[in-house]
Amino acid sequence: MIRGRGAADTSTSARDNVDVVIETPKGQRNKFKYDADLAAFRLTRVLPVGMVFPFDFGFLPQTHADDGDPLDVLVLMDAPAYPGCVVEARLVGVLRCSQGEKGALAVRNDRLIAVAAEAKTHKARDLRDLPSQLLSEIEAFFVDYNRVAGRSFKVEKRSGRKAALAVAAAADANRE
Repeated sequence: MIRGRGAADTSTSARDNVDVVIETPKGQRNKFKYDADLAAFRLTRVLPVGMVFPFDFGFLPQTHADDGDPLDVLVLMDAPAYPGCVVEARLVGVLRCSQGEKGALAVRNDRLIAVAAEAKTHKARDLRDLPSQLLSEIEAFFVDYNRVAGRSFKVEKRSGRKAALAVAAAADANRE
C-alpha cells in the first residue's frame, strides 16, 4: 500500500507515497464505488443538483478501515482523473471522522487527504500547508454529503501527515 522506492531514493515523500484508486472524479455528481464481485465500478448514487465532489475521491487498495471498506482518500490534483485510474499521491493529513446510520452506533470513517505526486498547483506536504478555509469547505462537503444520504457525519479532529501515515499503516495491517 505505501510505496517503496529503490534503495537509492531516500526522500521521505517518495518513500511515503501511496497508490490511490480513483472512484469519483472531481466535479462529478455521480458517485461511483468499486464492486469487487464484478471487478467494475458501480454507480451508487447521484448527488443533488448543485452538489459535486470537490476533488477526486478514491481509496487505498489492500486496506481495511473500521467501516469495513478500504480507506477513503480525497486527492488534490490539477485536473480530474477518471474512475479506475491509479494516482500516486503523498498523504498530507487525515480528517478523523465518525459516521452513523439511523438507529445504529456511529463508526469511525476517516478521510485521508492527499496530493497527487504529479500535481503542479498543489504543493502541500502536510495538512497545515492547506488553507484553513479549504479544509472547512472539504469538511462541510462530507457533512452535507452524508446528511442528504440520511447519515450523521462528524469531523472530530484534523491531523497531519504523520497521523495519516499511521492510519494507512493500521488499515493495511487490518486487511487480514
